[in-house]
Amino acid sequence: MDYPEPLVPGTLLRRYKRFLADVRLEDGREVVAHCPNTGSMRAVNVPGSRVWLSASDDPRRKLAWTWELIELPQAEGGVALASVHTGRANRIVEEALRADGVEELAGAGALKREAKVERARLDFRLDGAAGASTYVEVKQVTLREDDGHGYFPDAVSERGRRHLETLAALAAEGHRAVLLFCVAHEGIRSVAPAGHLDPGYAEALRRVAGEGVEILARACRFRREAGRPVAVGLGEALPVVL
Repeated sequence: MDYPEPLVPGTLLRRYKRFLADVRLEDGREVVAHCPNTGSMRAVNVPGSRVWLSASDDPRRKLAWTWELIELPQAEGGVALASVHTGRANRIVEEALRADGVEELAGAGALKREAKVERARLDFRLDGAAGASTYVEVKQVTLREDDGHGYFPDAVSERGRRHLETLAALAAEGHRAVLLFCVAHEGIRSVAPAGHLDPGYAEALRRVAGEGVEILARACRFRREAGRPVAVGLGEALPVVL
């Protein structure tokens, strides 16, 4: 996925009211950016960090700027990019699915977005030629704790648990059901359920994994040109530690 060009660097001053962030651009201007993330943003809301914004000239928008990425220092040295824009995860995964870039799902069938099932809506349905369907729910992972693991969710998530129950019900009906963690933080090398933040979700994830729901994780790989992030795609598989 190509980012809107060019992304503009700045320094995060604060995030507030969930959807707003104050950012100081490199030319000294302070702007208000849309923060497209409804979560707690634990570990990726770090004032003083370098961030990257996209700009829009659409006159219908209240805010011209959107917060896309943050750079986070790593204990082993250097910085890691992490995406704060949760809406990008589905597009990244969709591009990979259409290109058969997720090995386990290659050739699974024609893709449909926002698949409606009873009492829920999942991100994708893949319809095979023989009538078999594969349901895929995508979750973006950006929480990296001090032990080096990536964790999901970053706060209690009733919605996340409902998605797990929906996937388990589909698996029981004979469908293929997949939870795909889109790991949008360069410093994460494995994924685990965040039992320290939402023990109910962790318990549910372990249970549905034993009920036929496939749990996958893929790293995001960011491409830079002259030090500026320009694109991101789905990369290698990462281990999921249940």
